[in-house]
Amino acid sequence: MTDRIFSKDATKFAQNIYATRKGRVREAVLKEDLAFLLQHASPLHVLDAGAGLGQVNQWFAEAGHRVLHLDGAEDMVASARQRHAQAGLSQQYEYRVAPLQSLGEEPLQFDLVCCHAVLEWLADPFAALQVLSSKVAPGGWFSLMFYNRTAKLMANMTYGNLDYVLAGLQVKKKVRLSPQRPLEIPQVKNWLSQLPLTVVQHSGIRCFNDYIKEAERIDEQELIALELQYRRAEPYRSLGRYQHLLLRKEK
Repeated sequence: MTDRIFSKDATKFAQNIYATRKGRVREAVLKEDLAFLLQHASPLHVLDAGAGLGQVNQWFAEAGHRVLHLDGAEDMVASARQRHAQAGLSQQYEYRVAPLQSLGEEPLQFDLVCCHAVLEWLADPFAALQVLSSKVAPGGWFSLMFYNRTAKLMANMTYGNLDYVLAGLQVKKKVRLSPQRPLEIPQVKNWLSQLPLTVVQHSGIRCFNDYIKEAERIDEQELIALELQYRRAEPYRSLGRYQHLLLRKEK
């Protein structure tokens, strides 16, 4: 089992994820959760590990914060660099093509560390969390988003894919952009409990969107409003396709 690096997939991500309703819902919830940090009075030093095309960290650059954009795929970083240059934000960035584990060798610390939709692609998620936690400065924040196994199981039951569920969500033919190692919420929280971090916020992302049939009939803005309203209310939160935990390190 090895880490998954998305080389030569920048265009697919842009078209199949970020340019879709599910991508827009995901970004809307993340932006609402992170709004108070975006509005921080003094400039923050932000690390985005596994940053992909850089949509989320661009919000911070636009707000005047400094960003280290780190990703293991060269084409992802190149596409992000071009995107940010077109927005006139290049001066806010440092870019690196490297795995997040490479940070373990450096003494750098950040006011905010982001790791979104990365853990489910790693061979050793807990080791990655240990590295990332060490990069959060005292009093700093850690924004973690991961793919939720419970939601994947529930969605496939809703779709009637009983054989897939009975097979433990394993198939011989892998879908390239669909995580094959989704994570359980209690497991991730157990890992985090072993680190010097405290959960401050916990939101579900796409609590409703992924269960809607004929989604084109639903007004997108009304759907986003409901996603925001119920993102922290159970049982809806635990059914979100992604889980977003915002944690803080003690000063």
